[in-house]
Amino acid sequence: MHSLKLKSINQSLSSSLVDARLAYILNKFGDKALVTTSFGTTSVLLLHILARVKPDFPIHFVDTGFLFSETHEYKEELIRQFDLNIITHKPRVEEHEAARVSQLWESDPDACCGINKVAPLEKVKNNHNVWISGLLGYQNGYRSGLDIFQERSDIYRFYPLIDWTEAQVKDYFEYFGLPRHPLEQVGFSSLGCTHCTIKGTGREGRWNGTGKSECGLHS
Repeated sequence: MHSLKLKSINQSLSSSLVDARLAYILNKFGDKALVTTSFGTTSVLLLHILARVKPDFPIHFVDTGFLFSETHEYKEELIRQFDLNIITHKPRVEEHEAARVSQLWESDPDACCGINKVAPLEKVKNNHNVWISGLLGYQNGYRSGLDIFQERSDIYRFYPLIDWTEAQVKDYFEYFGLPRHPLEQVGFSSLGCTHCTIKGTGREGRWNGTGKSECGLHS
């Protein structure tokens, strides 16, 4: 897609309500659109919007094998409440077990993420043309620089919530009475695997002290 066309699409989408943004991309790409979720603290925003715009649309989730039990409980709660169509992917058993035994997250967190989170989605990406995820720009410096719709070497990226402010997120939760992740109320603002997540504001509790801020999926 030509860069001028991308600019035009971004300008159009930036002036649209989020429901219209999502509907436009889903209608344009159909079953070639890939929607993913982590069932983190803000994941329900995109899931709630998708459930209204396109009920029963497939939503892909990677179970790394190292997630908090509360994340799995939250996942089941949202599936029940919004009748979500979740497709779960897991890392290769041998590679996951090797990472677990060696505690790979301590010596090479990028490689651990690559095995347990990035790799399970690679084959899925090959069958789609656009990847939709609920990233929020205010969460860190990298995300704040992302456009709503982007061309990448592997697959188009669509971030319908990227320009939402923290206040907008708070208002949306309150207006629709959306359930919060159970660990959020005890100090976790961003959630990933148990061994790489501590309490903290924003994403400061992820890979604390390593200089790492992204798992690699959206880099």
